Amino acid sequence: MGYLGPTVAVTTDRPTVVKYRNELPTTHLFQTVIDAIRGGCDELTPTPPPPYKATLPFPSNVNVWNTVHQHGGFTAPQSDGMPMQSFSSDGIHAAAYSTLEPGRVKRNEAIYAYTNHDRSCMLWYHDHGMGMTSLNVYAGLAGLWLVREPADDWLGLPRGEFEVPLILQDRTFGPDGSLKYSMALREGEDTPVVNGKAFPYLDVERRRYRLRLLNASNERFWRLRFEAWPRDALPQVNLPFWLIGTDSGFREPLQMLNFLISPAERYDLVIDFSQVPMGTKVRLTNYHAPVHYPGMPGEGPEIREIMEFRVTKEASGGGDRSRPPKELRLPRVVPVKPKPHTRRRQWVVYQHKLFKTMTFNAVPFEAPSQDFIKEGASEIWEYINPNHDAHPMHVHLINFQVLNRQPIDAASYNADYEKWISRGRKPKDLPKVENYFTGPPIPPDPDEALSNKDTFKSYPETVTRIIIPEFTPPKATIASIPGSGTELPATYIHHCHLLEHEDDDLMRPWTIVGHGDQNAEHGQGEAHGHGGSHGH
Repeated sequence: MGYLGPTVAVTTDRPTVVKYRNELPTTHLFQTVIDAIRGGCDELTPTPPPPYKATLPFPSNVNVWNTVHQHGGFTAPQSDGMPMQSFSSDGIHAAAYSTLEPGRVKRNEAIYAYTNHDRSCMLWYHDHGMGMTSLNVYAGLAGLWLVREPADDWLGLPRGEFEVPLILQDRTFGPDGSLKYSMALREGEDTPVVNGKAFPYLDVERRRYRLRLLNASNERFWRLRFEAWPRDALPQVNLPFWLIGTDSGFREPLQMLNFLISPAERYDLVIDFSQVPMGTKVRLTNYHAPVHYPGMPGEGPEIREIMEFRVTKEASGGGDRSRPPKELRLPRVVPVKPKPHTRRRQWVVYQHKLFKTMTFNAVPFEAPSQDFIKEGASEIWEYINPNHDAHPMHVHLINFQVLNRQPIDAASYNADYEKWISRGRKPKDLPKVENYFTGPPIPPDPDEALSNKDTFKSYPETVTRIIIPEFTPPKATIASIPGSGTELPATYIHHCHLLEHEDDDLMRPWTIVGHGDQNAEHGQGEAHGHGGSHGH
């Protein structure tokens, strides 16, 4: 995997314990960006809206620190790798640094325990260092975490060398091959990198393959399709494929010709090269997807061709024994239905000034949690995005389903929300989003429907609703390690997975509380006007 971290393969419900040791240098690979943030650069330093004051995201004596987040995992908060759990190679700790078995670690180490209580799926792990996640992931701190179930062997899917992970990223290189970071100057980088290699190819047999895609780019959305070359090699240029899974596991097979994947999303595909003539090149290409989707073409480098599959061999081993996708019997995803009193919680993507810091609900990340959720509760979260760009949103700990989307009059909503802030944020005056709808609810995209997710696309000028079936963290002891289970109240986070936006404050904590905790009924989130108990 080139510069990427090793792939960790685990069996569901068999826990993993990891000791992370930070041996990074104390000067950053992209030190000029760290210096610019520390110097208060308008474009890079988080600047919250009034009445909040700006604070630097890392101490003056730290240029590099990190913590590791298992993205999509069912994890206790002390092992979740949230930004304020960062630590440096010279032993400097962020405010919420934590480790299991503290007597067994040095100052530059942390021990985390993972339940692996997930259905068969492809998770990943990546850096979540406070204020520098974007730089650290760009520099290489990411890798795959595969969760398998014994029953997978009987599904009839392509296996072994015919199951291929594809980690998609965009990077820029100097003339000497060194890694350059230009996201502070423009949108996106200019070179496609797959599994740590630029413009790679894979020799394939004439048979079915399982391709497991992760978009690990900092900001780039990809709209992907498979194009045969020469163009007359097939009756139609684009080779169809079957979607068999998303972020959190299998779904019913869906035949597709293209799909849009945002940063941090995963797509599990089966593609059939058996009818492709020998010598054909099938190119994975990107089209109609500016970096900040739907964005403005010309704002950043466009990448069209990503990699090639070269059909060079007949099926080996006595032929293809995998099952045709339409005959696959995969675990079905049961839709989560809202109940009459399912609580709704709103998250407004707010930007005080164009091209400046974004926040949720006009509150900076480091302000205390204002959203208190009863253990075991189900909720609908409404992400109100009056911006002109889409944001991939990731919620730690839980899986959810996309419920629907609804278009809004973004300009009017923005103007009234701005007035609400300037007039003192009185809860009774908070703009009600239902007064700004410009059309009826829209069902989820076909690839999202009947899928369990941990990351979704919050489209511009739209309310996107997700339904969370249950807020229940892992409370039991993990791997017999004392203190490894969750104790309530337990705080997690959610954030935009455009990593530069996350670093620039589009991230907030939220807290699971026990049923006896008064915060469950009287949390500031409700008083602040961003909660509610009305039905959907």
